[in-house]
Amino acid sequence: MEILDGKKISNQIKEEITVEVTQMKERGEKVPHLAAVLVGNDGASLTYVGSKVRSCKKIGFESTLIHLPEETTEEELLQHVADLNANQDIDGYIVQLPLPKHINEEKVLMAVDPDKDVDGFHPTNFGKMALEMESFISATPFGIMELLRRYNVETEGKHTVVIGRSHIVGRPISILMSQKGKAANSTVTLTHSRTKDIASITRQADIVVSALGVPNFLKADMVKEGVVIIDVGITRVPDASRERGYYITGDVDFETVSKKASYITPVPGGVGPMTIAMLLKNTLLARERHQAKKA
Repeated sequence: MEILDGKKISNQIKEEITVEVTQMKERGEKVPHLAAVLVGNDGASLTYVGSKVRSCKKIGFESTLIHLPEETTEEELLQHVADLNANQDIDGYIVQLPLPKHINEEKVLMAVDPDKDVDGFHPTNFGKMALEMESFISATPFGIMELLRRYNVETEGKHTVVIGRSHIVGRPISILMSQKGKAANSTVTLTHSRTKDIASITRQADIVVSALGVPNFLKADMVKEGVVIIDVGITRVPDASRERGYYITGDVDFETVSKKASYITPVPGGVGPMTIAMLLKNTLLARERHQAKKA
């Protein structure tokens, strides 16, 4: 069994980007600039955005954090989005989800310029991704594909079972894994919370990507020997015996499933770090595309 070490690979990607940014600076060129919009004070969102800002500083990107109060109106937020679309210095930006309930998330995401949509959430990018055209791929699926590539995990002709059909992970990874190319070319089954007898399907899988958000859902008796496990789930489970009052776990019962797996991602330290690394990669790509248009 080999651990698919997302932390290690994400650090490699950040080092590669740092080299590129250093060369840009030496040539006197504009460095990538990532902006993040955060509305309110959701704890998980604050942590995630803070991590993105620190990562930008570490690799030499410019970064801007627009932190708005919880009571910000939809109209005010849409104006900030319009300003970011028009700002030539910003290469890419994200609107951190979830948004407060009085704001229509779909309306806001639709207002984002697809050429700056480094989260890959806009329908234009999703559609181009599905058609294998140049696009921004949502950072988590992009990170999973990169992890499989860098560990040379055999995917061609394999049966991949995806658990979860979200637009952010489940649906895009099911499309990407079925496409042509490295770390793809597999036969994909997409399952979800309404699928009957999921275990009978996961037992057939050579690769399982679980993005359900249910702690320890995938047990050892649900997989076959030699399976490749990608655990996208990350849940805080209350635990009074721990200093923080909780522990973090994934969708997979790591202790038992890891004994049958050939490759497995840990939680934390697997898919999570890859998500931030690929967001930075998308920002670099955005900067390159914007510069190419100007040339």
